[in-house]
Amino acid sequence: MLQPYSPSAEPLTRMADGTVKQISPFTGTEVWTVPGRGNRPISHPAAEVHTLTQAERTRACKFCPAHYTETPPEKSRVVATPDGGFERIDALPAAELFDTVAEFRRIPNLFEILSYDYWHANHGYEVPDAARERMEAYLADPAGADHVARVARAKLRASGQNPDTWETMDADARRQYLAAFFAGGHDVIVARRHYTDDAVDSSSLAGSGTLTPAEHRAYIRLAVQATHDLYQANRWVRYVAVFQNWLRPAGASFDHLHKQLVGIDERGVSSELELQRVRANPNLYNEMGVDYAAYRGLLVASNEHAVAFAGFGHRYPTLEVYSTSPTCEPWLMSRDEVDAVSDLLHALHAATGADVPSNEEWHHKPIDVDQPMPWHITLKWRVSTLAGFEGGTKVYLNTIDPWTLRDRVVSRLEDLRADRLIAPMAVGEECPTTPNRLLYNPVLTR
Repeated sequence: MLQPYSPSAEPLTRMADGTVKQISPFTGTEVWTVPGRGNRPISHPAAEVHTLTQAERTRACKFCPAHYTETPPEKSRVVATPDGGFERIDALPAAELFDTVAEFRRIPNLFEILSYDYWHANHGYEVPDAARERMEAYLADPAGADHVARVARAKLRASGQNPDTWETMDADARRQYLAAFFAGGHDVIVARRHYTDDAVDSSSLAGSGTLTPAEHRAYIRLAVQATHDLYQANRWVRYVAVFQNWLRPAGASFDHLHKQLVGIDERGVSSELELQRVRANPNLYNEMGVDYAAYRGLLVASNEHAVAFAGFGHRYPTLEVYSTSPTCEPWLMSRDEVDAVSDLLHALHAATGADVPSNEEWHHKPIDVDQPMPWHITLKWRVSTLAGFEGGTKVYLNTIDPWTLRDRVVSRLEDLRADRLIAPMAVGEECPTTPNRLLYNPVLTR
């Protein structure tokens, strides 16, 4: 008989037959790993592989560089500089979209989870002055007006409406329809490549792990900045969900690398569950997170400002990266602290491989919470499908136990480090096991 969850429950229990039972100390989720069920391939290689044409390298999907004008007007882009660095350019006019090559673009999602109309109708949200000025400037440029008209018609068509409706709208109606393109709360950060630069066929998709460490840092920094912007732009936003769905089995609409950021007017179920338990034990993230992982031999990698381990109590095999910074909000952290998280996350993606479906989920302290909560990111391998057993019992079958996951990833990280494909870091047994490495709790920094 299943026992009610208790905060003192042991997160990991190995049974006599090898079954591993897991309970998340943060959510109470119960997970079992049964011997033998993990002996299945986890990758999802492309079903049809063909030789790439030159055109496909820049035109494979709507997110590709040849299609800048088929997405809503970008809020910002990151471009490479001659010295090997990266520079952010904000609010490019339409006439200049093809003057530079964007390594990463921040654009509005064409189909928002919470639409501009949602915020307007439920909270009285209006287009902020800065966004309105940008919209007027963009529409005053003939290239800009043509761009938004093309995207608006495409959205109408995709929504099952007549695209010719655009022609019948007056100026005010058009601006109301376009408000989401300039003042929406659901952004997408799109990487340049659809395929790797050295790809010869369509099997070589460009994922997070195929970026260089420097490129991945630029990617993460843009996402951090965008998160802060979404909070500042709408005072009714209580949480910004940041996530990355990689490959269609993990929920991606395009097999093109991108993150999504969604402002919501609640904290979210996950944050609420964590908050309840952290209020009861403010040091929970250390004691039952990083410290527990260290004691059970689950550390995967670490550097000066972050630590990664094989997670437990997750529905899917999960790797976790925690910032050790005393600052909870990533947009207030130093560049080195953000880059440290980026380096470990990049390494975990590289060890996972671009042919494994995954969800990357960010967790940070909601802005209206006074309880310190560290910035952390989970990388979940979507290698199984939830079915009737899970639905009926609320016990989830995770096909790879944390120790097997740890060993698999550590072995791969050692190879990647030897080949200098990831940033310098401690791996596996090299990771320090010092207790209370997470400094988010002010008591620990006194």
